[in-house]
Amino acid sequence: MAIIITDECINCGACEPECPNNAIYEAGAEWAISDGTGVKGSYTLMGNVETDADTKHQPVSDEVYFIVPDKCTECQGFHEEPQCAAVCPVDCCVPDEDHVETEEELLDRKARLHL
Repeated sequence: MAIIITDECINCGACEPECPNNAIYEAGAEWAISDGTGVKGSYTLMGNVETDADTKHQPVSDEVYFIVPDKCTECQGFHEEPQCAAVCPVDCCVPDEDHVETEEELLDRKARLHL
């Protein structure tokens, strides 16, 4: 399951540099699959939505840092635990019940993001 940043976030930014997938963005920032990954060209998002890797998408949140579920792998294949949760001073990086995925699915996403 992906990680989500709750509205308890204090916008300290400690989580952003820890993400190996560049899945964490500042509030209000547009995001793209290609940001910090090896992806180029067409990419399939959750729900079988096709996008270009460089296409900028609307922010997930305008108020607090956010994690793009299509880029989150819960640090599978990189670390033993999600690094955002490990460094968060207010424990607001928690499992996202709306995006439950298996370890295999998360590792597949890692492979697709880091060609």
